[in-house]
Amino acid sequence: MVNILLASNKHDCEHLLGQFLDESHYDVLIEEDTDCYDVTGVGSDGVDESRIAFKFRKNFFTKKEQEQAYIGLRDAATQSQNRGLAAGPKGEKCLQREWVTEFQYQVLKDLMSIDSIEMYDVKDSIELIRRRTEGKESSRGLVWLASEVEKHNFSFDAWIKKIVEFDDVKKINQEAKSVMNTFVSDTTYANPVFSGIAGWFDRYPRIPYGRATSYTENHYDKFQKSFPFLQSLNKGFKKLLPKRWAAQKAAIDKIDSRFVVPGTVFTTITVNKTFRTAAHRDAGDFSDGLSNLLVLSNDGNFTGGYLIFPEYRIAVNVRPGDLLLVNNHEIIHGNTEIVPGSKESERISLVCYLREKMLDLGSYEYENLRYKFVEDRRKNKEHKLWNKKWNGISPGMWDSQEWYDYIMSNGDQKMLADYHPKAIESKQSDLTHLFE
Repeated sequence: MVNILLASNKHDCEHLLGQFLDESHYDVLIEEDTDCYDVTGVGSDGVDESRIAFKFRKNFFTKKEQEQAYIGLRDAATQSQNRGLAAGPKGEKCLQREWVTEFQYQVLKDLMSIDSIEMYDVKDSIELIRRRTEGKESSRGLVWLASEVEKHNFSFDAWIKKIVEFDDVKKINQEAKSVMNTFVSDTTYANPVFSGIAGWFDRYPRIPYGRATSYTENHYDKFQKSFPFLQSLNKGFKKLLPKRWAAQKAAIDKIDSRFVVPGTVFTTITVNKTFRTAAHRDAGDFSDGLSNLLVLSNDGNFTGGYLIFPEYRIAVNVRPGDLLLVNNHEIIHGNTEIVPGSKESERISLVCYLREKMLDLGSYEYENLRYKFVEDRRKNKEHKLWNKKWNGISPGMWDSQEWYDYIMSNGDQKMLADYHPKAIESKQSDLTHLFE
């Protein structure tokens, strides 16, 4: 028997984002097979699959599937500082680095943008920002670069006392920009947790090509052990939510199969090791499909870790072997405290999904060529942009003649025509002009 829940009220829980959830944030604990729908999904024909909140099934996976998946995925979780809100409230320091406070960030942002000293009192403005940000924790995850701060003996408070005496707006702008560029990291951080990704990933500004994750690239044989588990998940998804699965299958068929977990509609797996997530929504997954949360363990010896949906005041006790299909990009969720039964006990949670931006990728060969292009530029000391710290990336590089020529030399004209038709049209136009 499957219990049906209709969530009659959705509470406003935006204020909980980034905070840890506990027993005070739920009234109902789910431990049996249950389907939960948002009340807006109820119509004359019954419940609407598009308004599913979650579907939970006990003991869905076999013991062997779980054991192999644990071996295949556990080591993908390494210490990470890029989990944002999910990592919870920030501690006093980010490892050994100081956080950039909301006050400090707003002051720098303000001073970089002023354009008239006559209409702007620096001292009054700074004091106004101080009052406005008092008691507020910055969610930006920026840190002060300890090595640069120490090297220049920089103190933000001392710098503020100096800057209020300036009467040259350009000098104020330059000073603020210099502080931001020299002393503040250009990478955002969160509390360190054990989390990582397996499978494949889309392009990123500093990594502008589709690729296997580091774990998948270096441990593919081990990763393969998880495939039966992931394929079983795929079958459960198809059976329980056929419309959502069909939409995700149609999307996955547009992606080169070498970027997809074989026999599934998933490209990517987030792996968390005994990591209590704070209230957050997931981002990056395919909006017309659905994600999931699954739990593995080496011994099952842990308590807690209930997944709470505070907007519905419902929690689910997901144990190893259970299946939870969940609308986690729309619904706020987070865990209660996880208490291992021993030093060796681990709770591994998985989220398997299709990254929506994977749909922007070209073929496996095309993405590999993008990687090679970046690497060849980075290593080429004769390149006009080369310097010791250059990563091979520059603005406009993917619309440059240099890239088009590289495709023709290392790929072929069909690849150029498929992904850069304007380059072909331009070349044909030039040839036409020669015969006029």
